Amino acid sequence: MDSIKNSKFYRPVPFKKRAIDFFKGLIFWKGRKRGIIHTMNIELDHIRAVFFPKNFSEKYRYLGAWISSNEKSAYFKALYPLVLAMDYEAKPKWCPRWFLRFLHLFGSDNSIVRVRNRTLYNLEKKLTKGILFVDWKTKWTDYDLRISIHAPKHLQDLADAIENNFYKEGTRKELIEEIKKLAPDIHLYDTTISSLERKLEELEEKKRKEK
Repeated sequence: MDSIKNSKFYRPVPFKKRAIDFFKGLIFWKGRKRGIIHTMNIELDHIRAVFFPKNFSEKYRYLGAWISSNEKSAYFKALYPLVLAMDYEAKPKWCPRWFLRFLHLFGSDNSIVRVRNRTLYNLEKKLTKGILFVDWKTKWTDYDLRISIHAPKHLQDLADAIENNFYKEGTRKELIEEIKKLAPDIHLYDTTISSLERKLEELEEKKRKEK
């Protein structure tokens, strides 16, 4: 690069032209493809979401994974405090959230795996300290919630606590439903998981003996 700049034929591109080309690129940025790697076409709705997010998920999109837009869902309610805590840690106090969404769109394609513009991507990571909501999903059952984040330990601990509580509540609900099938009129005074498991075993054993 230095040898090119030192050449007598080298003519630096004026700053004004570079700036114009850069902002044109932001407005009319088409997706690019190289082998199996490709970037998306940025559309007006993507720009709208940067400056005028219409829901919780769009507002905190810069953190990474898409969170359920159904604010009445159990998953949304479980993830809600974690997202707010991550935002508190990730967003510098002086930095508007729209700017982080802007960087996430034009630097990362609103993705956690693609890099559209290395400079903007690096700036986003520097401002957010690399805090990222990687993914959430359920595995074996609808209450077996798995959360994956890149964040300091206290946020990891919060994610673990949410997973454990979500699983316990789901397990408790399922046990109660199974017990009610065997004994519809039963009154459950102790609803700890261990107590419910014992009660379900007793009822199942009683049913086997009756057969």
